[in-house]
Amino acid sequence: MDSAHQTPLQLEAQIRSLAEHATRPPFLDAERRQELHARIRRLLAEQDAVIVAHYYVDGELQQLAEDTGGCVADSLEMASFGNRHSAKTLVVVGVRFMGETAKILNPEKRVLMPDLQAECSLDLGCPADAFIDYCDQHPDRKVVVYANTSAAVKARADWMVTSSNAVAIVEHLHREGEKIIWAPDRHLGHYVKQHTGADMILWQGSCVVHDEFRATELKQLMDQHPDAEVLVHPEAPEAVVALADVVGSTRRMVEAARDSLSDTLIVATDYGLFHKMKQAAPNKTFLVAPTGGTSGTCSMCAHCPWMAMNGLDNLAAALEHGTGEVHVDEDIRRRALIPIQRMLDFSRSHDLVGAATA
Repeated sequence: MDSAHQTPLQLEAQIRSLAEHATRPPFLDAERRQELHARIRRLLAEQDAVIVAHYYVDGELQQLAEDTGGCVADSLEMASFGNRHSAKTLVVVGVRFMGETAKILNPEKRVLMPDLQAECSLDLGCPADAFIDYCDQHPDRKVVVYANTSAAVKARADWMVTSSNAVAIVEHLHREGEKIIWAPDRHLGHYVKQHTGADMILWQGSCVVHDEFRATELKQLMDQHPDAEVLVHPEAPEAVVALADVVGSTRRMVEAARDSLSDTLIVATDYGLFHKMKQAAPNKTFLVAPTGGTSGTCSMCAHCPWMAMNGLDNLAAALEHGTGEVHVDEDIRRRALIPIQRMLDFSRSHDLVGAATA
């Protein structure tokens, strides 16, 4: 029965196949892009809508969000921004769990996505039925889930966390004498366990992008650039994290890029973040950490194929036709709100809310 936490490993081939076959937006020439920009701007104004985009989507979409008064951020800040903003419609440019989280926190608003088939391997590797059954086998443990999970999984959780507040929240639970079920990312879970000493059972999920980073090739790249700083997201494997100068969430990595004294930065996360990093540090050189080589080959090659499903054409279509509207069952929504609100309350009371990123 306890093998249920191995579910992601059993689903790995299926998840990778889905990732490799994710549809990509069509190529658009300059004239078509200009036309779509104008249409999207008009539709946003007509429908009292705002774009909330994730750091990992195409830089052109990030720029459009900012230019039209929207937000470019992590998944939690995307939802929080939507809650604070007066717009009646939120257009979430990211992956499905982000749209769900926005709807959980903003039930009165219409939430649209360019493509509802934009998934997340961490979400797919943590099916609600299997996870709920597993949690029920361990009633003595608090259930802590990462933001990258479905609304149904969040509804079974006691706490939701992000990569920047996970250590603080698990430390708090550990001091309270709590034992923990952690899901879904095993690498982030291992990182948190190492830094807290908490008694944690780890669901064996992983991000298809971060799991591909390779320590052997990273060492070789570091030898070629001895003055470079290495920035690593904690969803990367332990051997990669061990080589980092800075380990942190997406926002932390942008801040580190801005503040670093090095002119060259090696970055182990989705290269979609480079758009925001280059804005923060325009005179620095950014290198993608290796995802293949003698110790393995890459399929995702440092970019999420589901984030790449977002484009100007399906963004315009979502606004024009109302396609891709996010719906969350009200009972699930109310239960999923509890662990999210618990995290927000903790973060505010511990001055972490500004850094609550995924």
